Amino acid sequence: MPSDSARYLIFFQYLGTRYSGVMKAPPHQAVKGVQNYLEEAVRRLRPANAISLHVSSRTDTGVHAICNSAHFDLQRQNGKPPLAEEVLVDALNFHLRPESIRVTHAHRVHGAFHARFQAVSRTYVYRLAMGIRHHSCMPLTEDKLCWGIRSVGIQFWELTFRSRSFLYKQVRRMTGALVAVGQGKMSVYGVKELLEAQDSLAYPQNLTAPPDGLFLARVDYDPLDLPPHTQDDSYS
Repeated sequence: MPSDSARYLIFFQYLGTRYSGVMKAPPHQAVKGVQNYLEEAVRRLRPANAISLHVSSRTDTGVHAICNSAHFDLQRQNGKPPLAEEVLVDALNFHLRPESIRVTHAHRVHGAFHARFQAVSRTYVYRLAMGIRHHSCMPLTEDKLCWGIRSVGIQFWELTFRSRSFLYKQVRRMTGALVAVGQGKMSVYGVKELLEAQDSLAYPQNLTAPPDGLFLARVDYDPLDLPPHTQDDSYS
């Protein structure tokens, strides 16, 4: 890495409804991923190097994030010093203004740091809205932000899942199985059989929970990998 280049770890959040997921979509695809917009925001800072983000945690179409993370290298033109983290955050959010994406904070990290491989845990939350008679009855503030399930009385439940990593659709499948047991569509013994099968193809596809209620809530790192913020640089 050149001496005037810096590696940054950014934490960001988004509403996933209007995106193809967090990962970058190819140029021919009409609906873009969150990564497309983040990389474009970094390019608008006019770096001297090619920009490529490495996202820590994949989320699919319609899934939201209270906190996801990614790292990238940024080399400023004409030998200018690296940006302070707070300046970088403000500049990226300026260029992300039209989108439902916001960078919350950033850390300048060492050159070998990797956002995906050095994450020590990821926490997902699945939100369930109980008592919804019809999807049109969902409050506007909750539409596309939870799974509405018919029952008596409206209440919100949250299921929390924490692990170092997750398999494809694992949280949505676990949530779907729990709801299926509660609705009498699957027995507890049926869940046991699915776990013992150790085969994702054995899971009934129509029981997978929809993406609307799933949030990536946290991505955690060893504090020793995240040095204190720098305060003395400026964006110009």
